[in-house]
Amino acid sequence: MTDFKPFRAGALVSKALAAIVLVASGSAFAQSITMASTTSTEQSGLFGYLLPEFKKASGLDIKVVALGTGQALDMARRGDADVLFVHDQVAEEKFVADGWGVKRYPVMYNDFILIGPKNDPVGTKGKDIVQALQKLSAANGNFISRGDKSGTYAAELRYWKLAGAEAANTSKGSGYKECGCGMGPALNIAASSGAYVLADRGTWLNFKNRADLAVLVEGDTKLFNQYGVMVVNPAKHPHVKTQDAQKFVDWVVSPTGQQAIAGYKIGGEQLFFPNAAQ
Repeated sequence: MTDFKPFRAGALVSKALAAIVLVASGSAFAQSITMASTTSTEQSGLFGYLLPEFKKASGLDIKVVALGTGQALDMARRGDADVLFVHDQVAEEKFVADGWGVKRYPVMYNDFILIGPKNDPVGTKGKDIVQALQKLSAANGNFISRGDKSGTYAAELRYWKLAGAEAANTSKGSGYKECGCGMGPALNIAASSGAYVLADRGTWLNFKNRADLAVLVEGDTKLFNQYGVMVVNPAKHPHVKTQDAQKFVDWVVSPTGQQAIAGYKIGGEQLFFPNAAQ
């Protein structure tokens, strides 16, 4: 029995040390947060440029789940994200008002553009998005809609409403089709079918498979596309990593983060314009 006790004590010490090592290594690997964001920020290449800069400054990794804005908000409501980076201001403000988000911060903007065949068979080219959609509806022009609860889709529906089209697809013309897909796939469908599509400029500039597509409508003030960031409210989901999520928000709206956003370019063209200070 006297030989057994030291062995047992040693085993307990070994187990305790192993537990400490596991906890320590677990803490090291836990330095990450989950961000629910839009397909446009992901497919434009922005995060591939921006997030390594944030990691250098903070030591934190960010796991990005790219969804339509509506789906990203739903993910946050379920408590499956720590921070949101999306682009539907009306939905974002409601998210905060309903208690799901702590505070909404404007962070950057770009614009939406109407893409279509270079020969523009419907004659949409110009600076008036409402007039362009009216022409598409009247001519039954081929139009690919995201149809996916995204911020881009929400904007598109607002423009169709201004153009006099109701929710029913038939009022938008027989050529109107919803793909239920992200921005990149929607552009691919438009490229392969010679259709029109509303896109965010960032994804378009990073899109390689342009085929015969070109920008046809741009410069309309209604096409302004604002992005916001929000930390998920710990009062709703106590497990969210509020402090680390706030570190990202503080960084991305700081002069350093804003300069990083402005520095992201493709072919010398700036994709997003910081406006946290406005």
